[in-house]
Amino acid sequence: MIDDTLEDVRRRLAELKTEHRDLDDVISRVADELPFDQLRLQRLKKRKLSLKDEIAKFENMLIPDIIA
Repeated sequence: MIDDTLEDVRRRLAELKTEHRDLDDVISRVADELPFDQLRLQRLKKRKLSLKDEIAKFENMLIPDIIA
């Protein structure tokens, strides 16, 4: 049961990292386009930041709680 949950977390984490990496490519292409679409670029960067926060949350789920 716990192994299934950890596997789900790892799978979701991999999906988020892939999306985060893909957004880098999209942001680069949008930034290189002329005319420059500032609103789209801001939305993409906001989504990327949101993904970064979600990635951190899932990575913390994989770290065991150790009481020192």
